[in-house]
Amino acid sequence: MNDGWRDDIRFLGRLLGDCVREQEGDAAYKLVEAIRQTAVRFRRDGDCVAGAELDCLLNGLSHDQTIAVVRAFSYFSHLANIAEDKHHNRLCRVQALAGSPPEPGSVTRALQDIDVAGVTDEQLRAFLDNALIMPVLTAHPTEVKRKAILDAEREIASLLAQRDLPMTTRELDRNTAELRARVFTLWQTRMLRNTRLTVVDEIENALSYYRATFLRGIPRLMADMEDDIAEVFKSKSGGTPASLAPFLQMGSWIGGDRDGNPNVTAETLEHAAQQQSKVILQWYLDEVHALAAELPLSSLMVDASTELLALAEASPEHSEHRADEPYRRALIGIYARLVATAARLIGHAAQRFPSADATPYDCAQGLAADVQIVIDSLRRHHGNALAHGRIDALARAISIFGFHLASVDMRQVSDIHEAVVGELFKVAGIETDYAALSEERKLKLLLAELRQPRMLSLPYHHYSEQTRSELAIFKMARELRARFGGRIARNYIISHTETLSDLVEVMLLQKECGMLRGTLGSKIDPARMELMVIPLFETIEDLRNAAGIMESLLDLMGFDAVIEQHGMEQEVMLGYSDSNKDGGFLTSNWELYKAESALVKLFENRRVRLRLFHGRGGTVGRGGGPTYEALLSQPTGAVNGQIRLTEQGEIINSKFANPEIGRRNLEAVIAATLVASLLPTQNAPAELSTFEGTMQQLSDHAYGAYRNLVYETPGFKDYFFSTTPITEIADLNLGSRPASRKLMDEKHRKIEDLRAIPWGFSWGQCRLLLPGWFGFGSAVKAILDEQPDDTARNACVATLKRMVKTWSFFHTLLSNMDMVLAKTDLAVASRYAELCEDAALRKSVFARIHAEWHLTCEMLSLITERAERLADNPLLARSIQDRSAYLDPLNHLQVELLKRYRTKKDAGDVRVSRGIHLTINGVAAGLRNSG
Repeated sequence: MNDGWRDDIRFLGRLLGDCVREQEGDAAYKLVEAIRQTAVRFRRDGDCVAGAELDCLLNGLSHDQTIAVVRAFSYFSHLANIAEDKHHNRLCRVQALAGSPPEPGSVTRALQDIDVAGVTDEQLRAFLDNALIMPVLTAHPTEVKRKAILDAEREIASLLAQRDLPMTTRELDRNTAELRARVFTLWQTRMLRNTRLTVVDEIENALSYYRATFLRGIPRLMADMEDDIAEVFKSKSGGTPASLAPFLQMGSWIGGDRDGNPNVTAETLEHAAQQQSKVILQWYLDEVHALAAELPLSSLMVDASTELLALAEASPEHSEHRADEPYRRALIGIYARLVATAARLIGHAAQRFPSADATPYDCAQGLAADVQIVIDSLRRHHGNALAHGRIDALARAISIFGFHLASVDMRQVSDIHEAVVGELFKVAGIETDYAALSEERKLKLLLAELRQPRMLSLPYHHYSEQTRSELAIFKMARELRARFGGRIARNYIISHTETLSDLVEVMLLQKECGMLRGTLGSKIDPARMELMVIPLFETIEDLRNAAGIMESLLDLMGFDAVIEQHGMEQEVMLGYSDSNKDGGFLTSNWELYKAESALVKLFENRRVRLRLFHGRGGTVGRGGGPTYEALLSQPTGAVNGQIRLTEQGEIINSKFANPEIGRRNLEAVIAATLVASLLPTQNAPAELSTFEGTMQQLSDHAYGAYRNLVYETPGFKDYFFSTTPITEIADLNLGSRPASRKLMDEKHRKIEDLRAIPWGFSWGQCRLLLPGWFGFGSAVKAILDEQPDDTARNACVATLKRMVKTWSFFHTLLSNMDMVLAKTDLAVASRYAELCEDAALRKSVFARIHAEWHLTCEMLSLITERAERLADNPLLARSIQDRSAYLDPLNHLQVELLKRYRTKKDAGDVRVSRGIHLTINGVAAGLRNSG
């Protein structure tokens, strides 16, 4: 199968080469080929002479040649990704055709394991009735590709997949011609954005994945899961598997996430809701229209239910030509009502108009009821085969997507809430300096105000723009819930939650905007709150305080009524990015684990269901890595049928642009949720307390090593800003949100103020990926050095080996780090180090990083007993090795262009800055999980 993968890469490479020759000329093609072949010799064969030749070739390029070379190697990385994805799809299909046992991470395998463990069909269905699994798409800016590029690549992927099917010579030639045209389209399409994305752009980009994958993929996945349950548990009744509750739903931050993004407003929240509704309603219209064509069933041939006949009579379709076609007439009536619904909700005019006006649906449940009438009639009248196709998928889609498509979360940083509440108090004459109050006095004031029946805000006072904007968000959320249903907006996330008052402030703001009714603590009229208040614990200190803050919230007088209103559930969000930037890879993961364990214990004692929302990014340093293993590595009880997790940046495209890969990624989340929730003993090794004690020791040492380098080394921030393309990334128009929470000039910039996303993205560009491994080697060496003798040292090593073999948390931690270390390239990184003009600083910092990488690799090999990186994943190891030959020229040219740009040599030449940005694009594509 590897030959097929290589064949695809070579084939696409030839098409790209033809494109370069035709578009740029024979000389440019020969130059690109010479660089490619030399890079391959250097990387694969370790040819030092080839390395010197490569340097000579790259250093002698003109500006125009540089752009051509960068584009060629960047697009090769893009095309290699397409070939690799196809290879994975091909492998899965070959295994399925061969009847191979289902792989871990598949729903079928999870169901089989659950069945073997003694879980019954009834227990599983009861569990799924109360489950919620929700991937949440965010607009966090690490996707460097434009939508036009993404669309062209989807076409290439589809055409490439067709080549696995039997084709005549003419069909194969036609396919090749179409692929050639699409590659030429790529080359002639602008790779970079000229302007920064707007929130509206981000909304549309995200919606493209629903059209490509989610709208058909999720209902089909649910249907297949019902069949799998029926097969595994042998519980079919009349050949029809029982329907599952819509436990798999979609969420979004796009249009509602205001943390650090002044471009997100009440207007963007409304636009997001309207565009989402437009997408799903148009899809329903298309599906109903197609069903009307598919079901011209005649009453002369088959009976229909009384309910179906009534639905047909209520339809505006009265043509004598369809008098004996009740199903078609009923569906035309449903279509007419959908058109009216779209007009009511979004003012959207359908492409096909019904023959008469109709009454709009009040809610999605009304549409679902009508569709179910059609399904039930088909099933009762010899139409099972018809009921199991398109209309069954439509019914599932309605239960999953409603009229809202996805839940839009709102998020804002706690400091903003404090300022808004402070202004409200000051204007009302209650407190002139709320922010200066102690936590105790803040809570007393907030709770007193929550018990007041009147509003705090004054209708005729002119509040600051910030206060007006924040209140407008809550008011818009209330309006959208009334229009589209409660699922459109149900969560409010508070970034940087540090105290209980951070949560209560948002409760008060809900009250001000009509979203909290009743009185907190009243038995006669208990509080009812429309938006769940969700804390986001991000820094190491915040994670350590998480359980205490949540205990205080649960203890709040009257909050038990709010919890009951939310179904005895409470969500808590945990941030991977900032905790990593704050404390390093090892400590971040350990503090997240401990916070989860403490929260699980607290919520179990209070008999409240905990739902954890994992703020994961693409890189390992930001919680990335295989989702299945990540969820299974959570502490016992942390999943329990409830999970939300963010999907960010370029990871959205890599996971969901291809429908087959998208399905497998969704399956992995479901499978992991089932196993972690219903088979929790698999994640609890017998020596857990010993392992946790050792992990704490490792974390303490790793934290010290990381903090010492990043925050305590004089000049480190200057080293970082000079040796990575962080400032150039900020100019890359990646997304609508700024790269830093604060505007920074050279004199005042701080690592603390930099967002964690560009922090990790920058380390990836220079091939160090430091946030994913630094500190581990020092930590292991430190605890070994602390042992009094060789016997104790050997015992410590033995413990670490048992930890990696029997504790899924530690195994996943080291597996992810192994992958990051394999992608790290110190030779390439040393070129970036040369960008630091302070020779002493450069030598000092890079020497420490160099030494720590080698020590980390040494300690990892000692524990895993694997001398080579990715020894257990040869496919990934080979992929990284192959990609490196094509990344080397991009990294080399990026360094040279950065030198020219920063020394003002040719800085005014637009080709230099464009070249830098093109290299960033190419390196990100080659690394894949870089953001």
